[in-house]
Amino acid sequence: MKTIELDGHVVHVDDEGFMTELGEWTREIAMLLARQEGIEELTERHWAVIDFCRRDFQAKGETPGLRRISKESGVETKELYTLFPKGPAKKVARIAGLGKPKGCV
Repeated sequence: MKTIELDGHVVHVDDEGFMTELGEWTREIAMLLARQEGIEELTERHWAVIDFCRRDFQAKGETPGLRRISKESGVETKELYTLFPKGPAKKVARIAGLGKPKGCV
């Protein structure tokens, strides 16, 4: 299994860079992953989406897609694209330490 190092933290990832070991995720790692995605600072709104996705994954057993995130998180699609530009479902999944959402190309 592939690993990457993020500021001294070694995490397991798949070939697309999604974390494969949920227990390795921390908020610090999320901030480092966000910077790799071009997001310099995670605001309260970012954390609301990230926390929703992690809770939803724990409840459902799969990474939520864009439609579910926008319907259930309280953050509308337009804002998701502002918070996580160019592919919000994939970006938030990567930052949240989850696998690639089904249906994402």
